[in-house]
Amino acid sequence: MSRKKKPFPILENIMITDVAAEGKALTRVGDMVVFVPFAVPGDVVDLQIKKKKHSYCEAEVVRFIKYSNVRATPQCEHFGICGGCKWQNLPYQEQLKAKQKQVYDQLRRIGKVELPEFQPIMGSEKTFEYRNKLEFGCCNKRWLTREQVASGFQYDNMNGIGFHITGAFDKILPIEKCWLMDDLHNRIRNSIRDYAFENGMKFFDLRGQKGLLRDIIIRNSNTGEWMVIIQFHYDEPGDEDSAKALLQHVADNFPEITSLLYVDNQKCNDTIGDQDVIVFKGNDHIFETMENLRFKVGPKSFYQTNTDQAYHLYCVAREFAQLKGDETVYDLYTGTGTIANFVARKARQVIGIEYVPEAIEDAKVNSEINGIDNTSFFAGDMKDILTDDFIAEHGRPDVIITDPPRAGMHPDVVKVIMNAAPKRIVYVSCNPSTQARDLQLLDPDYKVVKVQPVDMFPHTPHVENVVLLERRIQF
Repeated sequence: MSRKKKPFPILENIMITDVAAEGKALTRVGDMVVFVPFAVPGDVVDLQIKKKKHSYCEAEVVRFIKYSNVRATPQCEHFGICGGCKWQNLPYQEQLKAKQKQVYDQLRRIGKVELPEFQPIMGSEKTFEYRNKLEFGCCNKRWLTREQVASGFQYDNMNGIGFHITGAFDKILPIEKCWLMDDLHNRIRNSIRDYAFENGMKFFDLRGQKGLLRDIIIRNSNTGEWMVIIQFHYDEPGDEDSAKALLQHVADNFPEITSLLYVDNQKCNDTIGDQDVIVFKGNDHIFETMENLRFKVGPKSFYQTNTDQAYHLYCVAREFAQLKGDETVYDLYTGTGTIANFVARKARQVIGIEYVPEAIEDAKVNSEINGIDNTSFFAGDMKDILTDDFIAEHGRPDVIITDPPRAGMHPDVVKVIMNAAPKRIVYVSCNPSTQARDLQLLDPDYKVVKVQPVDMFPHTPHVENVVLLERRIQF
Protein backbone atom coordinates (compact mmCIF):
# COMPACT_ATOMS: atom_id res chain seq x y z
CA MET A 1 0.00 0.00 0.00
CA SER A 2 1.38 3.38 -0.95
CA ARG A 3 1.90 5.92 1.80
CA LYS A 4 -0.25 9.05 1.70
CA LYS A 5 1.68 12.18 0.89
CA LYS A 6 1.96 14.66 3.70
CA PRO A 7 -0.05 17.79 2.80
CA PHE A 8 1.89 20.92 2.00
CA PRO A 9 1.89 23.61 4.68
CA ILE A 10 -0.21 26.77 4.77
CA LEU A 11 1.78 30.00 4.53
CA GLU A 12 0.21 32.63 6.76
CA ASN A 13 0.06 36.42 6.51
CA ILE A 14 1.93 36.67 3.22
CA MET A 15 2.00 39.85 1.14
CA ILE A 16 1.78 39.50 -2.64
CA THR A 17 4.56 41.63 -4.13
CA ASP A 18 4.53 41.44 -7.92
CA VAL A 19 2.85 40.34 -11.15
CA ALA A 20 4.21 37.22 -12.85
CA ALA A 21 3.76 35.45 -16.18
CA GLU A 22 0.58 33.65 -17.25
CA GLY A 23 -1.60 36.04 -15.30
CA LYS A 24 -0.32 34.97 -11.90
CA ALA A 25 1.00 37.05 -9.04
CA LEU A 26 4.04 36.20 -6.97
CA THR A 27 5.66 36.60 -3.62
CA ARG A 28 8.85 35.35 -1.99
CA VAL A 29 9.03 33.29 1.17
CA GLY A 30 12.67 32.94 2.13
CA ASP A 31 14.50 31.76 -0.97
CA MET A 32 11.33 30.32 -2.49
CA VAL A 33 9.35 32.10 -5.22
CA VAL A 34 5.63 31.45 -4.83
CA PHE A 35 3.25 31.86 -7.79
CA VAL A 36 -0.36 32.67 -6.92
CA PRO A 37 -3.36 32.96 -9.25
CA PHE A 38 -6.10 35.58 -8.82
CA ALA A 39 -4.18 37.80 -6.44
CA VAL A 40 -2.69 41.27 -6.99
CA PRO A 41 0.32 43.09 -5.52
CA GLY A 42 -0.52 44.42 -2.07
CA ASP A 43 -2.91 41.62 -1.09
CA VAL A 44 -2.15 40.05 2.31
CA VAL A 45 -3.19 36.40 2.28
CA ASP A 46 -2.91 32.90 3.67
CA LEU A 47 -1.66 30.49 1.02
CA GLN A 48 -2.04 26.75 0.57
CA ILE A 49 0.90 25.30 -1.35
CA LYS A 50 -0.33 23.00 -4.13
CA LYS A 51 2.86 22.13 -5.98
CA LYS A 52 6.49 22.43 -4.89
CA LYS A 53 9.64 22.40 -6.97
CA HIS A 54 13.27 23.04 -6.09
CA SER A 55 13.26 26.82 -6.42
CA TYR A 56 9.59 27.72 -6.62
CA CYS A 57 6.12 26.57 -5.68
CA GLU A 58 2.53 27.18 -6.70
CA ALA A 59 -0.14 28.09 -4.19
CA GLU A 60 -3.77 29.13 -3.86
CA VAL A 61 -5.28 31.80 -1.66
CA VAL A 62 -7.30 30.24 1.16
CA ARG A 63 -7.99 33.51 2.99
CA PHE A 64 -7.69 37.19 2.18
CA ILE A 65 -6.50 39.05 5.28
CA LYS A 66 -6.28 42.43 3.58
CA TYR A 67 -7.14 43.46 0.05
CA SER A 68 -4.69 45.55 -1.93
CA ASN A 69 -5.35 49.20 -2.66
CA VAL A 70 -4.34 48.33 -6.23
CA ARG A 71 -7.31 46.12 -7.01
CA ALA A 72 -10.30 46.28 -9.33
CA THR A 73 -13.66 44.56 -8.91
CA PRO A 74 -14.04 41.91 -11.62
CA GLN A 75 -16.98 42.61 -13.91
CA CYS A 76 -17.61 39.00 -14.93
CA GLU A 77 -19.52 36.51 -12.79
CA HIS A 78 -17.29 33.72 -14.13
CA PHE A 79 -14.03 35.38 -13.07
CA GLY A 80 -11.64 33.00 -11.38
CA ILE A 81 -13.26 29.90 -12.79
CA CYS A 82 -13.34 30.06 -16.59
CA GLY A 83 -9.59 30.64 -16.92
CA GLY A 84 -9.82 33.69 -19.16
CA CYS A 85 -9.49 37.40 -18.31
CA LYS A 86 -7.22 36.57 -15.37
CA TRP A 87 -6.40 40.23 -14.75
CA GLN A 88 -9.92 41.61 -14.30
CA ASN A 89 -8.98 42.18 -10.66
CA LEU A 90 -6.09 44.43 -11.73
CA PRO A 91 -6.82 48.03 -12.87
CA TYR A 92 -6.16 48.44 -16.59
CA GLN A 93 -3.32 50.92 -16.16
CA GLU A 94 -1.58 48.42 -13.89
CA GLN A 95 -2.08 45.72 -16.52
CA LEU A 96 -0.34 47.93 -19.06
CA LYS A 97 2.58 48.55 -16.70
CA ALA A 98 2.95 44.80 -16.16
CA LYS A 99 2.87 44.09 -19.90
CA GLN A 100 5.44 46.79 -20.64
CA LYS A 101 7.70 45.28 -17.97
CA GLN A 102 7.10 41.77 -19.34
CA VAL A 103 8.28 42.78 -22.81
CA TYR A 104 11.33 44.59 -21.43
CA ASP A 105 12.33 41.74 -19.10
CA GLN A 106 11.99 39.06 -21.77
CA LEU A 107 13.89 40.97 -24.45
CA ARG A 108 16.63 41.82 -21.98
CA ARG A 109 16.83 38.49 -20.13
CA ILE A 110 16.34 36.09 -23.06
CA GLY A 111 17.49 38.20 -26.00
CA LYS A 112 20.55 39.69 -24.28
CA VAL A 113 20.81 42.26 -27.07
CA GLU A 114 21.35 45.99 -26.96
CA LEU A 115 17.96 47.67 -26.61
CA PRO A 116 16.80 51.23 -27.25
CA GLU A 117 14.40 53.08 -24.98
CA PHE A 118 10.99 51.43 -25.30
CA GLN A 119 8.01 53.39 -26.53
CA PRO A 120 5.11 53.37 -24.04
CA ILE A 121 2.75 50.46 -24.55
CA MET A 122 -0.24 51.24 -26.76
CA GLY A 123 -3.35 50.42 -24.73
CA SER A 124 -6.66 49.25 -26.15
CA GLU A 125 -9.47 51.82 -26.35
CA LYS A 126 -11.97 49.07 -25.54
CA THR A 127 -11.29 46.85 -22.55
CA PHE A 128 -14.57 44.92 -22.84
CA GLU A 129 -16.51 43.76 -25.91
CA TYR A 130 -13.35 44.12 -27.99
CA ARG A 131 -13.20 40.65 -29.57
CA ASN A 132 -14.63 39.73 -32.97
CA LYS A 133 -14.55 35.97 -32.44
CA LEU A 134 -15.40 33.52 -29.65
CA GLU A 135 -15.76 29.75 -29.61
CA PHE A 136 -17.90 27.80 -27.16
CA GLY A 137 -17.84 24.08 -26.52
CA CYS A 138 -21.05 22.08 -26.01
CA CYS A 139 -20.64 19.21 -23.58
CA ASN A 140 -22.68 16.72 -21.55
CA LYS A 141 -20.44 17.19 -18.50
CA ARG A 142 -20.69 20.65 -17.01
CA TRP A 143 -18.09 21.86 -14.55
CA LEU A 144 -19.38 22.38 -11.03
CA THR A 145 -17.84 25.07 -8.87
CA ARG A 146 -16.66 24.32 -5.32
CA GLU A 147 -19.77 26.05 -3.99
CA GLN A 148 -22.03 23.96 -6.21
CA VAL A 149 -20.31 20.73 -5.16
CA ALA A 150 -20.47 21.72 -1.47
CA SER A 151 -24.19 22.44 -1.73
CA GLY A 152 -24.88 18.80 -2.55
CA PHE A 153 -27.46 19.82 -5.13
CA GLN A 154 -28.12 17.13 -7.72
CA TYR A 155 -28.43 18.49 -11.26
CA ASP A 156 -30.89 16.72 -13.54
CA ASN A 157 -29.21 18.28 -16.56
CA MET A 158 -25.42 18.29 -16.72
CA ASN A 159 -25.25 19.70 -20.26
CA GLY A 160 -23.59 23.04 -20.80
CA ILE A 161 -22.32 25.51 -23.39
CA GLY A 162 -19.25 27.50 -22.49
CA PHE A 163 -15.48 27.33 -22.15
CA HIS A 164 -13.28 24.29 -21.60
CA ILE A 165 -11.79 24.04 -18.13
CA THR A 166 -7.99 23.94 -17.98
CA GLY A 167 -6.88 20.51 -16.82
CA ALA A 168 -10.30 18.94 -17.41
CA PHE A 169 -10.62 18.65 -21.17
CA ASP A 170 -13.92 16.77 -21.02
CA LYS A 171 -15.75 19.39 -18.96
CA ILE A 172 -17.31 22.73 -19.85
CA LEU A 173 -17.98 25.70 -17.60
CA PRO A 174 -21.45 26.93 -18.63
CA ILE A 175 -21.31 30.61 -19.54
CA GLU A 176 -24.27 32.90 -18.92
CA LYS A 177 -22.65 36.18 -19.94
CA CYS A 178 -19.21 36.80 -21.41
CA TRP A 179 -17.97 40.39 -21.59
CA LEU A 180 -15.41 39.87 -24.34
CA MET A 181 -17.76 40.40 -27.29
CA ASP A 182 -20.87 42.41 -28.18
CA ASP A 183 -23.78 41.20 -26.04
CA LEU A 184 -25.65 39.83 -29.06
CA HIS A 185 -23.34 36.83 -28.95
CA ASN A 186 -24.60 36.02 -25.41
CA ARG A 187 -28.20 36.09 -26.61
CA ILE A 188 -27.38 33.84 -29.59
CA ARG A 189 -25.49 31.29 -27.46
CA ASN A 190 -28.11 31.22 -24.69
CA SER A 191 -30.92 30.87 -27.22
CA ILE A 192 -29.17 27.83 -28.74
CA ARG A 193 -28.75 26.38 -25.23
CA ASP A 194 -32.40 26.91 -24.28
CA TYR A 195 -33.65 25.42 -27.55
CA ALA A 196 -31.40 22.39 -27.12
CA PHE A 197 -32.63 21.88 -23.54
CA GLU A 198 -36.28 22.23 -24.50
CA ASN A 199 -35.98 19.81 -27.41
CA GLY A 200 -33.87 17.19 -25.68
CA MET A 201 -30.86 17.52 -27.97
CA LYS A 202 -27.89 15.39 -26.99
CA PHE A 203 -24.77 17.36 -26.10
CA PHE A 204 -21.36 16.07 -27.14
CA ASP A 205 -19.56 13.56 -24.93
CA LEU A 206 -15.87 14.36 -25.32
CA ARG A 207 -14.70 11.04 -23.95
CA GLY A 208 -17.28 8.89 -25.70
CA GLN A 209 -17.13 10.94 -28.94
CA LYS A 210 -20.89 10.97 -29.39
CA GLY A 211 -23.72 13.47 -29.10
CA LEU A 212 -25.24 15.88 -31.62
CA LEU A 213 -24.48 19.43 -30.42
CA ARG A 214 -20.72 19.93 -30.39
CA ASP A 215 -19.37 23.48 -30.79
CA ILE A 216 -20.38 27.07 -31.62
CA ILE A 217 -18.20 29.72 -33.26
CA ILE A 218 -19.46 33.30 -33.36
CA ARG A 219 -17.78 36.11 -35.32
CA ASN A 220 -18.74 39.70 -35.98
CA SER A 221 -17.12 42.55 -37.88
CA ASN A 222 -16.87 46.32 -37.91
CA THR A 223 -19.23 46.32 -40.91
CA GLY A 224 -22.03 45.08 -38.65
CA GLU A 225 -22.09 41.54 -40.06
CA TRP A 226 -22.38 38.40 -37.94
CA MET A 227 -21.27 34.83 -38.65
CA VAL A 228 -22.37 31.80 -36.63
CA ILE A 229 -20.94 28.32 -37.21
CA ILE A 230 -22.53 25.40 -35.37
CA GLN A 231 -20.66 22.11 -35.27
CA PHE A 232 -22.68 18.92 -35.04
CA HIS A 233 -21.77 15.25 -34.72
CA TYR A 234 -24.34 13.12 -36.50
CA ASP A 235 -24.75 9.81 -34.66
CA GLU A 236 -28.31 8.64 -35.11
CA PRO A 237 -31.09 8.70 -37.71
CA GLY A 238 -32.86 12.03 -37.52
CA ASP A 239 -29.81 13.95 -36.27
CA GLU A 240 -29.53 15.97 -39.47
CA ASP A 241 -33.20 16.98 -39.23
CA SER A 242 -32.71 18.01 -35.57
CA ALA A 243 -29.65 20.05 -36.52
CA LYS A 244 -31.48 21.89 -39.28
CA ALA A 245 -34.42 22.60 -36.96
CA LEU A 246 -31.99 24.28 -34.53
CA LEU A 247 -30.43 26.25 -37.39
CA GLN A 248 -33.87 27.42 -38.49
CA HIS A 249 -34.63 28.51 -34.93
CA VAL A 250 -31.44 30.60 -34.92
CA ALA A 251 -32.21 32.07 -38.36
CA ASP A 252 -35.76 33.00 -37.33
CA ASN A 253 -34.75 34.66 -34.06
CA PHE A 254 -31.60 36.47 -35.11
CA PRO A 255 -31.97 38.33 -38.41
CA GLU A 256 -28.67 40.11 -37.58
CA ILE A 257 -26.82 36.93 -38.61
CA THR A 258 -25.66 37.38 -42.20
CA SER A 259 -23.73 34.12 -42.39
CA LEU A 260 -25.21 31.03 -40.71
CA LEU A 261 -23.09 27.95 -41.32
CA TYR A 262 -22.81 24.41 -40.02
CA VAL A 263 -20.45 21.43 -39.97
CA ASP A 264 -20.86 17.70 -39.40
CA ASN A 265 -17.54 17.07 -37.64
CA GLN A 266 -16.76 13.39 -37.05
CA LYS A 267 -13.16 13.98 -35.91
CA CYS A 268 -11.83 13.76 -32.39
CA ASN A 269 -11.14 17.51 -32.22
CA ASP A 270 -13.18 20.63 -32.99
CA THR A 271 -10.91 22.22 -35.61
CA ILE A 272 -12.68 22.89 -38.90
CA GLY A 273 -9.76 23.64 -41.22
CA ASP A 274 -10.18 20.28 -42.96
CA GLN A 275 -14.00 20.17 -42.75
CA ASP A 276 -16.74 21.01 -45.24
CA VAL A 277 -18.55 24.10 -43.98
CA ILE A 278 -22.11 24.31 -45.32
CA VAL A 279 -24.13 27.52 -45.71
CA PHE A 280 -27.58 27.35 -44.11
CA LYS A 281 -28.46 31.02 -44.57
CA GLY A 282 -26.76 34.06 -46.06
CA ASN A 283 -23.17 34.29 -47.26
CA ASP A 284 -20.15 32.12 -46.61
CA HIS A 285 -18.18 35.14 -45.41
CA ILE A 286 -18.28 38.51 -43.71
CA PHE A 287 -16.17 41.62 -44.34
CA GLU A 288 -13.85 43.64 -42.12
CA THR A 289 -12.66 47.10 -43.11
CA MET A 290 -9.39 48.89 -42.35
CA GLU A 291 -8.80 52.39 -43.71
CA ASN A 292 -10.01 52.13 -47.31
CA LEU A 293 -9.50 48.36 -47.52
CA ARG A 294 -12.01 45.52 -47.26
CA PHE A 295 -11.00 42.08 -46.02
CA LYS A 296 -13.04 38.97 -46.70
CA VAL A 297 -13.28 36.73 -43.64
CA GLY A 298 -14.49 33.16 -44.10
CA PRO A 299 -15.17 30.49 -41.47
CA LYS A 300 -11.57 29.23 -41.69
CA SER A 301 -9.90 32.63 -42.04
CA PHE A 302 -7.49 34.02 -39.49
CA TYR A 303 -8.12 37.64 -38.61
CA GLN A 304 -6.84 39.50 -35.56
CA THR A 305 -9.52 39.15 -32.89
CA ASN A 306 -9.33 42.78 -31.73
CA THR A 307 -10.16 44.65 -34.95
CA ASP A 308 -9.67 48.19 -33.65
CA GLN A 309 -6.35 47.42 -32.02
CA ALA A 310 -5.17 45.39 -35.02
CA TYR A 311 -5.42 48.57 -37.06
CA HIS A 312 -3.09 50.37 -34.64
CA LEU A 313 -0.73 47.37 -34.65
CA TYR A 314 -0.52 47.40 -38.45
CA CYS A 315 -0.01 51.17 -38.47
CA VAL A 316 3.03 50.66 -36.24
CA ALA A 317 4.36 47.93 -38.55
CA ARG A 318 3.86 50.16 -41.60
CA GLU A 319 5.51 53.12 -39.89
CA PHE A 320 8.51 51.00 -38.86
CA ALA A 321 8.85 49.69 -42.44
CA GLN A 322 9.56 53.27 -43.67
CA LEU A 323 8.34 52.51 -47.19
CA LYS A 324 8.94 55.06 -49.95
CA GLY A 325 7.23 53.19 -52.81
CA ASP A 326 10.13 51.46 -54.57
CA GLU A 327 10.76 48.60 -52.13
CA THR A 328 10.31 44.86 -52.42
CA VAL A 329 8.64 43.72 -49.20
CA TYR A 330 8.37 40.14 -47.94
CA ASP A 331 5.46 39.53 -45.56
CA LEU A 332 6.21 36.28 -43.73
CA TYR A 333 3.37 34.36 -42.06
CA THR A 334 1.01 36.59 -44.01
CA GLY A 335 -2.22 34.80 -43.03
CA THR A 336 -5.02 36.24 -45.17
CA GLY A 337 -2.67 38.95 -46.41
CA THR A 338 -3.87 41.65 -44.04
CA ILE A 339 -0.48 43.27 -43.49
CA ALA A 340 0.62 42.60 -47.08
CA ASN A 341 -2.38 44.42 -48.52
CA PHE A 342 -2.19 47.10 -45.84
CA VAL A 343 1.32 48.14 -46.93
CA ALA A 344 1.10 47.28 -50.65
CA ARG A 345 0.23 50.77 -51.86
CA LYS A 346 3.42 52.11 -50.32
CA ALA A 347 5.70 49.46 -51.89
CA ARG A 348 6.78 48.36 -55.39
CA GLN A 349 5.81 44.75 -54.69
CA VAL A 350 4.84 42.61 -51.70
CA ILE A 351 5.43 38.87 -51.49
CA GLY A 352 3.42 37.01 -48.85
CA ILE A 353 4.12 33.51 -47.57
CA GLU A 354 1.78 31.46 -45.38
CA TYR A 355 1.44 27.83 -44.33
CA VAL A 356 -2.36 27.52 -44.75
CA PRO A 357 -3.45 27.25 -48.43
CA GLU A 358 -6.99 28.51 -47.69
CA ALA A 359 -5.54 31.64 -46.10
CA ILE A 360 -3.43 32.29 -49.19
CA GLU A 361 -6.54 32.05 -51.38
CA ASP A 362 -8.22 34.60 -49.08
CA ALA A 363 -5.16 36.83 -49.38
CA LYS A 364 -5.41 36.77 -53.18
CA VAL A 365 -9.13 37.60 -52.99
CA ASN A 366 -8.40 40.47 -50.60
CA SER A 367 -5.92 41.93 -53.07
CA GLU A 368 -8.41 41.53 -55.92
CA ILE A 369 -11.39 43.15 -54.17
CA ASN A 370 -9.22 46.11 -53.20
CA GLY A 371 -7.74 46.60 -56.66
CA ILE A 372 -4.21 45.76 -55.50
CA ASP A 373 -2.08 44.23 -58.24
CA ASN A 374 1.44 44.31 -56.78
CA THR A 375 1.09 41.38 -54.36
CA SER A 376 2.07 37.73 -54.82
CA PHE A 377 1.21 34.97 -52.37
CA PHE A 378 2.71 31.52 -51.80
CA ALA A 379 1.50 28.66 -49.62
CA GLY A 380 3.70 26.18 -47.78
CA ASP A 381 5.89 25.62 -44.75
CA MET A 382 7.96 28.77 -44.26
CA LYS A 383 11.28 26.93 -43.90
CA ASP A 384 10.57 25.03 -47.15
CA ILE A 385 9.32 28.00 -49.19
CA LEU A 386 11.64 30.75 -48.04
CA THR A 387 14.97 29.58 -49.40
CA ASP A 388 17.92 31.26 -51.03
CA ASP A 389 16.63 29.97 -54.41
CA PHE A 390 13.20 31.51 -53.76
CA ILE A 391 14.80 34.88 -53.05
CA ALA A 392 17.00 34.61 -56.13
CA GLU A 393 13.87 34.00 -58.22
CA HIS A 394 11.58 36.64 -56.71
CA GLY A 395 14.04 39.34 -55.78
CA ARG A 396 15.95 40.33 -52.68
CA PRO A 397 13.71 42.02 -50.11
CA ASP A 398 14.43 45.57 -49.04
CA VAL A 399 12.16 45.10 -46.05
CA ILE A 400 10.92 41.96 -44.33
CA ILE A 401 7.82 42.05 -42.15
CA THR A 402 7.41 38.90 -40.10
CA ASP A 403 4.51 37.97 -37.84
CA PRO A 404 5.11 34.36 -36.79
CA PRO A 405 3.01 32.16 -34.49
CA ARG A 406 3.78 31.94 -30.77
CA ALA A 407 6.62 29.48 -31.40
CA GLY A 408 8.54 32.17 -33.30
CA MET A 409 10.63 31.56 -36.41
CA HIS A 410 12.41 28.34 -37.35
CA PRO A 411 16.24 28.73 -37.23
CA ASP A 412 16.40 27.91 -40.96
CA VAL A 413 14.06 30.86 -41.64
CA VAL A 414 16.25 33.17 -39.58
CA LYS A 415 19.30 32.00 -41.54
CA VAL A 416 17.65 32.70 -44.91
CA ILE A 417 16.55 36.15 -43.70
CA MET A 418 20.11 36.98 -42.76
CA ASN A 419 21.38 35.71 -46.11
CA ALA A 420 18.78 37.88 -47.88
CA ALA A 421 20.17 40.89 -46.01
CA PRO A 422 17.16 43.25 -46.08
CA LYS A 423 17.78 46.81 -44.91
CA ARG A 424 15.09 46.53 -42.27
CA ILE A 425 13.15 43.81 -40.49
CA VAL A 426 9.85 44.56 -38.78
CA TYR A 427 9.16 41.77 -36.31
CA VAL A 428 5.58 41.56 -35.02
CA SER A 429 5.21 39.05 -32.21
CA CYS A 430 2.47 37.66 -29.98
CA ASN A 431 5.11 36.06 -27.74
CA PRO A 432 7.98 38.33 -26.66
CA SER A 433 9.94 35.39 -25.23
CA THR A 434 10.34 33.63 -28.61
CA GLN A 435 10.79 37.02 -30.25
CA ALA A 436 13.68 37.67 -27.87
CA ARG A 437 15.26 34.32 -28.81
CA ASP A 438 15.03 35.23 -32.51
CA LEU A 439 16.43 38.72 -31.91
CA GLN A 440 19.50 37.08 -30.38
CA LEU A 441 19.95 34.99 -33.54
CA LEU A 442 19.62 38.10 -35.71
CA ASP A 443 21.87 40.24 -33.52
CA PRO A 444 25.18 39.66 -35.37
CA ASP A 445 23.76 41.42 -38.44
CA TYR A 446 20.82 43.44 -37.10
CA LYS A 447 20.43 46.05 -34.40
CA VAL A 448 17.19 46.66 -32.53
CA VAL A 449 16.35 50.35 -33.01
CA LYS A 450 12.66 50.59 -31.98
CA VAL A 451 10.36 48.63 -29.69
CA GLN A 452 6.60 49.23 -29.48
CA PRO A 453 4.45 47.00 -27.24
CA VAL A 454 0.75 46.88 -28.15
CA ASP A 455 -2.02 45.53 -25.94
CA MET A 456 -4.43 43.45 -28.02
CA PHE A 457 -6.03 41.50 -25.17
CA PRO A 458 -7.08 43.52 -22.09
CA HIS A 459 -7.50 41.60 -18.83
CA THR A 460 -5.13 38.88 -20.03
CA PRO A 461 -1.33 38.61 -19.63
CA HIS A 462 -0.87 38.40 -23.42
CA VAL A 463 0.88 41.23 -25.24
CA GLU A 464 1.94 41.95 -28.82
CA ASN A 465 5.26 43.59 -29.55
CA VAL A 466 6.67 45.24 -32.67
CA VAL A 467 10.43 45.54 -33.10
CA LEU A 468 12.31 47.38 -35.83
CA LEU A 469 15.73 45.98 -36.72
CA GLU A 470 18.19 47.68 -39.04
CA ARG A 471 21.13 46.05 -40.76
CA ARG A 472 24.41 46.93 -39.12
CA ILE A 473 26.36 47.05 -42.41
CA GLN A 474 24.47 48.39 -45.40
CA PHE A 475 25.46 47.24 -48.88
